[in-house]
Parts: sequence; C-alpha cells; structure tokens
Amino acid sequence: MSLRDKEVLALNISITDILWIVFLLFTVTPMLQQRSIATRRLSLLRKIEQQRQSRVISLIHRQEAISLLGIPLSRYINVEDSEHILRAIRLTPDDMPLDLILHTPGGLVLASEQIARALQQHPAKITVFVPHYAMSGGTMIALAADEIVLDPNAVLGPVDPQLGQYPAASILKAVQQKSINRVDDNTLILADMAEKALRQVQEFVKSLLLDKLSEEKADALARTLSEGRWTHDYPITCEKLREMGLPTICNEMPLEVYELMELYPQPAQQRPSVQYIPLPYSKRTP
Repeated sequence: MSLRDKEVLALNISITDILWIVFLLFTVTPMLQQRSIATRRLSLLRKIEQQRQSRVISLIHRQEAISLLGIPLSRYINVEDSEHILRAIRLTPDDMPLDLILHTPGGLVLASEQIARALQQHPAKITVFVPHYAMSGGTMIALAADEIVLDPNAVLGPVDPQLGQYPAASILKAVQQKSINRVDDNTLILADMAEKALRQVQEFVKSLLLDKLSEEKADALARTLSEGRWTHDYPITCEKLREMGLPTICNEMPLEVYELMELYPQPAQQRPSVQYIPLPYSKRTP
C-alpha cells in the first residue's frame, strides 16, 4: 500500500469517527438534558412537600418536542394520567393533605371524572393550584378540591361535554331548530348522545359541589357550567369563581409552583413569539 493510499484511509477513518461522535452527541445530549430536568422537577416537588407537609402531584400538559425532529405533541388528560394519579392517592395516608398542581386544556371525561372522584374521596384536605389555566376536564378536577388557589390572572373554564368537534349543547340546539323530518338519522343519534352526555356531566359536577354548596346552589352551578351557556374556552376568573361561591384564593400562589412550570418548557422555536429579560425589576431599575 502506497503512502498516498494510507493517507486517504486515515482521512476516511477520521471523518467516520467525527460523524459517529456528532451522531452520539445529538442522540445522548437530549437524553441527558431530559434526565436533568426530571431530577430537578422531583427535587422541587419534594421541596414543596416538605414546606406544606403534603403529597404533591403535578398534572401539567404542554406541547412537547418528540424525537430529534422537534415535532410538537399536544398533551391532554387521558386514562394513563388517571392511573398514575389514582396510584399516588392510594400511596398517601388518609390524614395527609393532597396538593395538585394543575395546568391542562382538558381531556377525556372518563379520566377527569376518575381523578376528581378519587380526590373527593380522600379524607384529608385537597388543594388545587392553577398557575395559568385548567380548562374543561381540568376544571372538573379543580371542583373536587377543598380549596382552589389561582394566580390572579389564571382561569378555569366550562365543563360542557364535546362530541367530536361540536359542543353537545349546540348539537341539541341545532336539532331543536329544525323539523324532525329534515334531520338525518346520524344527527338524531348524535343528539341523543349529546343529551345523555350533558345530563351525565351535570349530575357528576353537582355531586362534586354538594360538599361546598347547598343542593339548590350546587344544582344551579352545575347547570351553569355544563349547559353550554358559554363557548368551551370561556375564561372563568378567580373573582367569578368567588361569586359562584367556590372556595377560591386569588393571590397566594407559592413561588415554587412557578419554578416548577419553568421546568416544563415549550418546544424551542427559531424565532420566539415572546421575549423579555427574565429578571425581576424594582421601581428603580432603569
């Protein structure tokens, strides 16, 4: 083998090694970063538990980046979430308070009802912290708490059921406004399902509210939240919740809850939509 051939072979080996190193860096680095974030999350949860002498559970749904392509994956309340939370509640002594940090757009009614019922049946105090929003099924879960702590700008939402892409209440209204002879069978079946869904959700929400309100007020509020009076993304503020008679605190969110939210970052974008200097300012800061 000539000297030139040996130089070419050495160059090829060097390039191959570099490519392997780059590949390993792109593969291992995200895994190490995720492990580091997971460790910091658990450490912060433990800190909150020690401060409040409680079991702390987080249910936080954000868009997350999957694989190496950065594809956004939308998260919502599902049966896997309910399985994990029910197990956490079973592992908690009856005399230990439960704190749930909640940030979610909602999700499956079945999973939300399972979580809410399990919280309601826990003998000790239940506190739900909402740093930003808890809509739909998230609101249903919050209603099971003895106390709801919201950021002054955080919101809950209506719990009216949705069938596919349509609100159940809107399906019923559309059918009522047309002659029965002009409505196809599929729509009639959908309307029947919508009526059942509305009734079931209303009855369940009322059962959650009976611990906090009289039967008459619980029934009226359950109807308000589930009958489709508002759009499904209607923001119910802390002040509005107080007017409804719910045990709500508007300005006592622990700082550790905000710190925990920072450990659930949104997928990185090439050009961020929001930018600011991430430092607290005093009045004298230029």
